[in-house]
Amino acid sequence: MPVATFVLLLGLAVQPAVDEVDVAPALASSGDVQAPDPAQNPPQQAPKPAGSDVPADQKEPPTPPHTGIRALFSGVVEDVRHLPAKQNGYLALLGGGLALGAHQVDGSFNVRLRSHYTTVNTAFAPGKYFGGTPVQVALSVGAYAYGRTTNSPKVSHLGMDLLRAQILTEGLVEGIKYSVRRERPDGSNRLSFPSGHAAITFASATVLERHLGWRQSALAYSIATYVAASRLHDNVHYLSDVAFGAAIGAIAGRTVTQHGREMWTLVPATMPGGGMAIYMVRNNN
Repeated sequence: MPVATFVLLLGLAVQPAVDEVDVAPALASSGDVQAPDPAQNPPQQAPKPAGSDVPADQKEPPTPPHTGIRALFSGVVEDVRHLPAKQNGYLALLGGGLALGAHQVDGSFNVRLRSHYTTVNTAFAPGKYFGGTPVQVALSVGAYAYGRTTNSPKVSHLGMDLLRAQILTEGLVEGIKYSVRRERPDGSNRLSFPSGHAAITFASATVLERHLGWRQSALAYSIATYVAASRLHDNVHYLSDVAFGAAIGAIAGRTVTQHGREMWTLVPATMPGGGMAIYMVRNNN
């Protein structure tokens, strides 16, 4: 027996608690025991966490947190500040152009939609109710409440955005109505321009499109178009009213869901000698 092996065995007998990691190199150096080949026994790697090998572009976006009622009011204030955006200006110009073009046929368009058939009149009847503010707000509150009670942050976030868009839409519509004072086709009052029903339903459809995409929001846009047509059939709005109302709804829906890279903000400032001025400042995020 080689001397090195005898000394090693004697040490094991005297100190049996020697660490195996320290003994293995000694055994290998004696020539009687071979060290394990790393190529034949590769070290085991720790398992990867679930989803780590999924491409980054295929991972789902993080779930937005719940949005409380308190944040509704601060969110509306932010929405008002972000209204003067370049994209909103383009939408306002588009809506104004469509309303100006439709103004040429305002006097005759509604007559073409009138019908003596009961089925047609019945089909348009629900439009004034479904496009009303109480129904739209109730549906939005229902979506928000469902998201909170079922622990679905995306649904509650959608419901909150719908509420913010409807509040913003109502503020814009009522401000324009009482400024323009256009008489309705049926002569009932002077709050014709723009159509609030068209505005609020197109705002909801735009929010749904921003959250779910075009395919899932096609039905919402179809319902908004039906509501706008029902206002013409009922002879309470002109074609130009619903055209500009739809543009206002799109502006409100896009402002609530995305502010964009280029932002125009209204900044008040005092003037030398008294008075106040309001500047439009562009922010590049």
